[in-house]
Amino acid sequence: MTLWKVKEGCTHPMDHVNYILVLLIGLLCSVAAVAGLARRFAISYPIVLVVFGLLCSLLPHIPRIPLPPSVVFLVILPPLLYVAAWQTSWREFKYNLVSISSLAVLLVFFTAVGVAFAAKWWLPGFNWQLGFLLGAVVSPTDAVAATSIARKVGMPQRIVDLLEGESLLNDATGLLALEFGVEMVLQGTAPTIGRGILEFAWLTVGGLLVGLVIGWVVTWLERWVDDGPVEIALSLIVPYAAYLTGEAVKGSGVIAVVVCGLFVSRRSSDFFSPGVRLQAVAVWDALEFLLNGLVFVLIGLQLPYVLDGIHGQSKLGLLGYGVAFSAILVLLRMVWMYPAASAAWWVRARIAKQAYERPRANQVFVVGWTGMRGVVALAAANSLPLTLNDGSPFPQRSFIIFLTFSLILVTLVLQGLSLPWLIRVLRISKENTQFCEEVEARQLLLKAAIDFLGERRRSAEGEHEVHLYEDLLHEYQHKLEEIDGCAPDGSDPVRDSNGLTMSNLLLDTIRREREELNLLRAHGRIGDSVHRSLERELDLSEIRLA
Repeated sequence: MTLWKVKEGCTHPMDHVNYILVLLIGLLCSVAAVAGLARRFAISYPIVLVVFGLLCSLLPHIPRIPLPPSVVFLVILPPLLYVAAWQTSWREFKYNLVSISSLAVLLVFFTAVGVAFAAKWWLPGFNWQLGFLLGAVVSPTDAVAATSIARKVGMPQRIVDLLEGESLLNDATGLLALEFGVEMVLQGTAPTIGRGILEFAWLTVGGLLVGLVIGWVVTWLERWVDDGPVEIALSLIVPYAAYLTGEAVKGSGVIAVVVCGLFVSRRSSDFFSPGVRLQAVAVWDALEFLLNGLVFVLIGLQLPYVLDGIHGQSKLGLLGYGVAFSAILVLLRMVWMYPAASAAWWVRARIAKQAYERPRANQVFVVGWTGMRGVVALAAANSLPLTLNDGSPFPQRSFIIFLTFSLILVTLVLQGLSLPWLIRVLRISKENTQFCEEVEARQLLLKAAIDFLGERRRSAEGEHEVHLYEDLLHEYQHKLEEIDGCAPDGSDPVRDSNGLTMSNLLLDTIRREREELNLLRAHGRIGDSVHRSLERELDLSEIRLA
C-alpha cells in the first residue's frame, strides 16, 4: 500500500495531494507538541512518540498510514545516518573500532544464530532457516533511539561513543545477514562461509571507497562555493548520492553514507564559512528532529498493519510470544557482552597497545541493556518477499513482523524508561572526560592570541594603536584568568555561583543591550532589518558565554 491509497474515495489527484498534506501537517504538529511535552517532563522524546503513535492507532477513525521499506531505506535512513556520522568523533570512533566491530559485526551474526536455535524449538512453524532470518531482521540496533536516550539519561561519554559506533555500522551487517536469511528460505540452501566473507568484504570495501570518493568530490566542490543556501542544499543531497551510489556498485550504502559523513565532517572547518556553518547546523538540527519524530510516531501507528496478517491466535498468546521473544533477544545480547568486552579489552590492550581501561561490570551491563531496535528492523521485516519461488505465501511473514514490532516496543519503551533508574542503581556517573581537553584548548587558544597581540603591539605606530592593542590584551588576559582548571577527578570543578565573574558580567551587559535594542524598535527608532542584524550579534555572544 502506498500513501496515494491511504484514503478511499479520493478520485481526483488533488484530493490525494490535499489529504496527504493534511496528514503530514497533522503528524508534524503532533511530533512538535508531544516532543515538547516529553522534554518538559525530562523523558526522552522517542519513547513518548512511539507510545503516542501506538495509542493513536487504537483510536477509531484514525487514518492508517503505512511505512513502506523503500521510504525508510531510500528517504529516511540516509540523512539520519549522515548527520549521526557528522556528529561522531572520528578520534573516538577510531579508538573504539575493535569494540565497535565486536558489537556491529560479530554480535549481529551471534544474534541471528542464537535466534535460529531458539526459534527452532520454541516458535511454532519455524525451522532453522526462518529462525536465522528472524534473527537477521532484529539484530541491528537503532542509530537514533539508543544515543538520544543515552545522552538524555546522562551516560558516560565512553558508553555513548560505543553505542553510536555500533548503531552506525550494524545496519550494513544486519542487511547482509538478512540477504543470507531470505536466500536460505527461498532456495533451501545455506551460503558458504567463503562466499559470506567475500560479500561482506565487498560491502565494506565498496561502501568505504564510494564514501571516500563522494566525500572528496563534495569537499572539492565546497571550496569553489561560498553561498549558504547552495552549500546547505548540497549537504542535503550528499547522503542520498552516497547511499544510492553505494547500492549501485553492490556495496553498502549505509557504510558509504557513514564514511562520507565522517570524511566531510573532518574537513568542514576548511571550507565552511562561520555564517554558513551556523545556518547548516540549524537546518540539519531541524531536519533531524522532524525525521526522527515522524519515524517514531509512524512506528507506533503500524500496529493495525502488524495485526492484520495474524490469524488463529489470541491476543494474549501473541502478547506472550512478543514478551518472551524480546526477553530472549535481551538475554542473547547480555550473554555476548561480558566475554566480548573482555576479548575486546585484551585485543586493544595487548595487540593494539592502547591505554584502555578494562570495562567495569556495571558499564558492560548498561551497554548490553541499551540494545534498542527501531525503524530499520521494522523496515527489514516489511521488506520480506510476499511469496516463495513456487508462488506459495512466504512462511511466517506476518508473525516475523509482529515479533519485530513487539521487540521495538519493549526495547524502546521498557528499556528506555528503565535506563535512568538502572544508572542510579549501578552508580554509573556521567564522566565529563572532555572537560580537561576543553580547558587546555581554551588556554592554548587564548595564549596564542595574547602572544599575537603582544608581537603586534611592539610594532604599533602611534598612541591610538598602542591603546587598541593594550585594551585587547587586557580582555584576553581576563578571559584566561576566568578559566577554571580541572577538578582532581578530571571533571568540571564546582564553582561558586555567588562570585562575580567576567562571564556573568558580560552576560548581564548583553541582556541590558538586548532590552535597549527592543526599546529602540518599539519606539520606531530602528527598523526590523536593523533589529534582526543586531539581535543576531547579541544572540551569538550570549550563546558563546552561556
